[in-house]
Amino acid sequence: MLNEFIRECPSIHVKRRLNTLAELFASRGVPQCIRSDNGPEFVSKAIRRCLSQLKINSLYIEPGAPWENGYAESFNSRFRDEFLAVEVFENLGTARRLTVAWKEDYNRQRPHSSLGYVTQAEFSSRCAVSNRAAPSFQLHSEIT
Repeated sequence: MLNEFIRECPSIHVKRRLNTLAELFASRGVPQCIRSDNGPEFVSKAIRRCLSQLKINSLYIEPGAPWENGYAESFNSRFRDEFLAVEVFENLGTARRLTVAWKEDYNRQRPHSSLGYVTQAEFSSRCAVSNRAAPSFQLHSEIT
């Protein structure tokens, strides 16, 4: 998942099931909208019902239109090239531990060009994000 405003990756879960939305909303607040691809997880009746009950708008990316999804495409490319292509996961626990370490580096240590070459943490501290509704998140069914 990506926070479009501050370019933070609030969640990368290594799981066999997608059930992290409630956890994310509890810790970060409910976003105004969620942008997602059209994968089966995000067009399912259960997800749509949950988002509707929480009054969260669904924004779907047109199939075959990656330019509508630039933040996530950039993130997915980095995640794939810098992490998935170079790590070997012995088991699910190892995958989770290494994923958390990569996410923390991405969010806290790495300057982002789209943020004026400051880290996400520095940019976030400069903004009054806590006084607003949570910004939109981008959700993606898979990294290709």
